[in-house]
Amino acid sequence: MTIHFYGIPNCDTVKKARKWLDAQSLEYVFHDYKKEGADPAKLASWIESQGVDVVLNRRGTTFRKLSDEDKADIDAAKAVTLLQEHPSMIKRPVVEYTGGILIGFKEDAWSAAFS
Repeated sequence: MTIHFYGIPNCDTVKKARKWLDAQSLEYVFHDYKKEGADPAKLASWIESQGVDVVLNRRGTTFRKLSDEDKADIDAAKAVTLLQEHPSMIKRPVVEYTGGILIGFKEDAWSAAFS
């Protein structure tokens, strides 16, 4: 099974998820948004699959610092643009695997997905 793990290395949730994957002896390929950017086609597919509200992290400081205009009326296309410009607003981690996609780290969901 190929696991593609997307995130930011210094994020606490990403660290916790990577530690969990390592403890399960699951190999993965890590994609660092800060160094490698966010692919708009991937962002669009995640949003289509999971919805804007799942992929876009509205609770983080980066989102809160946006102008009111940028925060208003966020549809899929606007979300892709914002997330490409500000990858730290992507809810973390995002994991693509043979069976689907996981967004955020919930140990029970991950255990079910990878068992």
